[in-house]
Amino acid sequence: MEQLTNTIEAILFASGKSVPIADIAEKLNVTEGEVRKSLKALHERYGEDGGIVLLEFNKKAQLGSNPKYKEGVAAVLNPIREKELTRTILETAAIIAYKQPITRTEIELLRGLNSDYAVNALLELKLIYPCGRKDAVGRPVLFATTDEFLKRFKLNSLEDLPDYDALMAAITRPDDDHDTYLYARDELQEETPDQEPPKEKKREEESDGESGGYEIPDFLKGLDDTDIVKID
Repeated sequence: MEQLTNTIEAILFASGKSVPIADIAEKLNVTEGEVRKSLKALHERYGEDGGIVLLEFNKKAQLGSNPKYKEGVAAVLNPIREKELTRTILETAAIIAYKQPITRTEIELLRGLNSDYAVNALLELKLIYPCGRKDAVGRPVLFATTDEFLKRFKLNSLEDLPDYDALMAAITRPDDDHDTYLYARDELQEETPDQEPPKEKKREEESDGESGGYEIPDFLKGLDDTDIVKID
């Protein structure tokens, strides 16, 4: 029982998302009842005051942070996420502008990353809108740019968009280690505050839209820190 409980805990932690209880039972060759007993044990393990809570909904389970500590979590994670937020929004906006109408899944296939946050941020900024549904399995929502997008980036029409091929090649190119490790830049600056290596200095200058080997088109350089949507 203890081993099953620990295994399920590891699965939920590694997933970072909700996992169907039925899938856990099937893959581990146990019953759903046994899985639920382990979930109950995890509830007891974390308690009400622990930093981690176990969520159960729609026959799924997921690990999350305790809402009691949301202020501390936000204080640490918001600044870290915002360092990468502008670049994420710009990449997603570029893909939608060039490939519209496009589904969320198609955006993620091009970026190679989950794009939920970026899409939601662009919706809140009214730069994109759901323009219909694709005639495919599940009828996923299609997204397109708005007139506000054209005004924001000083475009008369979508025909004014620059060439896409070079940017697409860069977007699908994997980032280097420094780009994927959010703390790397800060730690390097702390160690050598007066003699920052040129490569890292250049990366800091590019953090508002240019990054890791390519340059965002001029028409997408309009978004700045004032456009950032805070993470609650």
